[in-house]
Amino acid sequence: MDFKQILHNFVKKTKSMWSTGKIQRASRITYDVIWNVILFFIAIGIIGMFFGVGIGFGYFASLVKDEPILSYENMEKDIYNYEETSKLYFAGDVYIGDIQSDLHREETKLEDISPTLIDAVVATEDEYFFEHNGVVPKAIVRAIVQEITNSDLKSGGSTLTQQLIKNQILTNEVSFERKAKEILLAMRLEQFFDKEQILEAYLNIIPYGRGPNGRNIAGVQTAAREIFGINANEVNLPQAAFLAGLPQSPSYYTPFETGGGLKSKEGIEPGINRMKVVLSRMYELNYITEDEYNKAMNYDITADFVSESESPMEKYPYLTFELEKRAKEIIMYILAEKDGYSKEDLAENDELREQYMILAYRDLRRNGYNIHSTIDKDIYDAFQEVAKNFKHYGPDWTGTVKDPVTGEKKRITQRVEAGAILIENNTGRIISFLGGRGFSLENQVNYATGAIRPNGSTMKPLLVYAPAMEMGVVQPGTPVADVKTTFNTGSGPYNPNNFDYKFHGLLSVRANLKDSYNIPAIKVYTQIMNDNIVDKYLRKMGITSIMDNEYGNPALAIGGTTYGISIEENTNAYVTFANGGKFVDAYMIDKITTQDGEVIFEQKSEPVDVFSPQTSYLTLDMMRDVISNGSAAYLPSQLKYKNVDWAGKTGTSQNTQDVHFVASNPNVTMGAWLGYDIPQSLVCNSCQLYHGDRNIKLWAELINAASDIRPDLVAPSKRFQQPSGIVSRNICATSGMLPSKLCSQVGLVSSDIFNVNFVPTKVDDSLIQGSYVLVDGKAVPAGPNTPKEFVQDDGVSFNPDWLKRNGYDLLKDITQLYPSFRKEAWEKVSMPSIKGLSTIVNDDGKAPTVPTSLKNSGRALTWTASKSKDVIGYRIYRASEPGEEFKLIGISVETKFNAPSGNGVYVVKAVDYSGLESAGSNELIIGKFTKPDDSKKPDPPKGDPDPDKEQPATGDDDNGSDNNDPGNGSENGNDNTNGRGNNGRD
Repeated sequence: MDFKQILHNFVKKTKSMWSTGKIQRASRITYDVIWNVILFFIAIGIIGMFFGVGIGFGYFASLVKDEPILSYENMEKDIYNYEETSKLYFAGDVYIGDIQSDLHREETKLEDISPTLIDAVVATEDEYFFEHNGVVPKAIVRAIVQEITNSDLKSGGSTLTQQLIKNQILTNEVSFERKAKEILLAMRLEQFFDKEQILEAYLNIIPYGRGPNGRNIAGVQTAAREIFGINANEVNLPQAAFLAGLPQSPSYYTPFETGGGLKSKEGIEPGINRMKVVLSRMYELNYITEDEYNKAMNYDITADFVSESESPMEKYPYLTFELEKRAKEIIMYILAEKDGYSKEDLAENDELREQYMILAYRDLRRNGYNIHSTIDKDIYDAFQEVAKNFKHYGPDWTGTVKDPVTGEKKRITQRVEAGAILIENNTGRIISFLGGRGFSLENQVNYATGAIRPNGSTMKPLLVYAPAMEMGVVQPGTPVADVKTTFNTGSGPYNPNNFDYKFHGLLSVRANLKDSYNIPAIKVYTQIMNDNIVDKYLRKMGITSIMDNEYGNPALAIGGTTYGISIEENTNAYVTFANGGKFVDAYMIDKITTQDGEVIFEQKSEPVDVFSPQTSYLTLDMMRDVISNGSAAYLPSQLKYKNVDWAGKTGTSQNTQDVHFVASNPNVTMGAWLGYDIPQSLVCNSCQLYHGDRNIKLWAELINAASDIRPDLVAPSKRFQQPSGIVSRNICATSGMLPSKLCSQVGLVSSDIFNVNFVPTKVDDSLIQGSYVLVDGKAVPAGPNTPKEFVQDDGVSFNPDWLKRNGYDLLKDITQLYPSFRKEAWEKVSMPSIKGLSTIVNDDGKAPTVPTSLKNSGRALTWTASKSKDVIGYRIYRASEPGEEFKLIGISVETKFNAPSGNGVYVVKAVDYSGLESAGSNELIIGKFTKPDDSKKPDPPKGDPDPDKEQPATGDDDNGSDNNDPGNGSENGNDNTNGRGNNGRD
């Protein structure tokens, strides 16, 4: 049977059944059965749904039953309590950057964010944000189903509100309990806050990956600045889309590597693809037009990426660390005070201090403070540039040192380091500083603020001369002898020396400070050091790093400290003199505020009285001489602004390991230092400049640069004003007392200024009338064999009582008191006979050497002095004509003599302190004579103490005329220079 026949039979049978009604009856039964089954399952489904919802709500309730009901205040505190990096500012609110933190975040307001960026975020993260009440149910159901079925296509169900709750109140834990709490809190948050508040908080907390320096960033403003170098209100459409796409996977989509710098082209591609997804989403939701979409899709976003970013730590390492350190200490004290602890409590309890230092560290990195410094940006930048280009630091040092930790010896090479600090006098504001020649992870020392170094002779005004003047012990004109001296210390005798290994005699305090002589400073210090000098003066000037057991050491007077003090402390102390005796503590942080503008700290200077205005001015006036013609005389030639009234002091530590210079003008004070990190000698014989001058030159270049920028501040035209109570007086240079007639007679009257309360009132008694002879130009008492004709009875000698009173009778040689200054006047003063004092002139038993070059100019005879050092004068012999007997016609204590009129033949002999006479000089014939008969010529006079015995003469018959007087035996004595012209000596 074929297919057609089978089909025909089936149709025929079906028609027969339909006509009889069998099919209709069967279909009604089936329909009823199916419909009843469907109704049954619908009923079961509805019951199950209500049962499931009930179970769901019950489960939801069980998950959140322990969650506290948060008030508006608590929720506000939580959602706005996002970590924000503290900001650093130069003076004048010039932004430096943010302090170092694991997370960089900068807060912004919603009105300061581009509307395009807001649209991009909403379109990407929560398209129903402005419609829902915190949650989107269908999104939650979809997320639950995907979670239950373990779907690979998970879309997430969190709204922006939920994400804010997750980040600010809850944790990132993945669990139904956390999700349930998130939903509950999101709905509650929407009841308390409007959409703009929620959106602003979200945009400030969301992470955005890494910045160009590798640091983690959060918040849309930070992202815009770090990724594109612009503010959040300046981004264009493709930039907004790129930023909006980052939060889904910040580390994957960021264009920057973990360690900083741009990723490769392949590494940037995922972020660009994500940007295009965001643009598509914005177009679908009608946030942008088709034309805007097409342009944005073809935009080269890679050209906008910041190629590199120099963090404040990289650009201003010394400043960033210093400001952070000081801000942390300020906040530490604020937090401790809130808990009832004082600064003294923290100083006495290291553990407590460490605890609050940690809290301050966290606070600084989380609470987004604004730290306003006193540092002038332009001057600070100029200081760094000067340091970079300075050519006279000196050579690198290579040698072997011992590791302080392991004790092992190692060979190193180190360069000369530098530090400097500039302080405004009346406020204490630190205007600028030089922390070193270059910050490194290996060496983070700030040499301006953190390096502790012996301050050398810059200690003298602070610890010695200003306190001694305040106490009336000395004044600028007070003489103090620079002679070899042994000081007794607890550890044995102390024999200090000067920089030039010489001693300079009896000089005023002014002169001793000017040329930085050590022994006088130590002498003055030993007179006052037991009168609580440290607490009265030094500590009041902010110098706290010197230990108590150091103050009894005489070497402290010249900066001989165990460890030292910082450049900042040393410089800050000098501010006291410039402020008329009032110390103002230097500071670098002007104020600290919150992001809302609340001031939590503001510096308030409280001047401390240390010295009187009179003492301060006297100290400044002496330090002017240091610069004009003393140890810093190199400075004026290096200054660009010549008329500024500077007063300063040099300082060199033991073994020339540190060189300092500090100087003040009426507005500012600056100190500078050079030295190796591991101390070594700075002496360099091959260098163009002396070590002290190298530091002075650096100081000058720094101050010149600052003066160019702020001449009104750094180079004022005004001078230090002399206060009332300063008077000028004439004194005797030997004693500092009012000059006597004898002092005036010998020319030893000096003049100086005094505090009116400490002017001398007694007349000098150091000199008395006496007999003397001149030996090598010096006045000395005659000896028992000294020829009487050379003794002068109108002489002046030291008063034995005065010598004993001052301890000068212990000197072996009284001429040690004679300074090179006005030497000819000092040499007019002879030494009295004092038991135990060695005679000045020793009899060597030898006749003096012959005077030479006897000449005449008319009747004026001149000759060259004998080379013997014990000569007291000369005898002049004359013969009427050649061949006749020579006879004594006169004496002279100089190398000249006026001959009588008429013809004659002359010979000169030297006479020494013991009465021995030299052979005669060359014969000098004055006039014309007939040639003598040699057979009748008598023997010339011989060198003999008896002037009546003739001796043979030697020499030529020089009858020439010569007006010179080469052998007058006197020395000017007014030469203030020594060696290198006093430049840089200390």
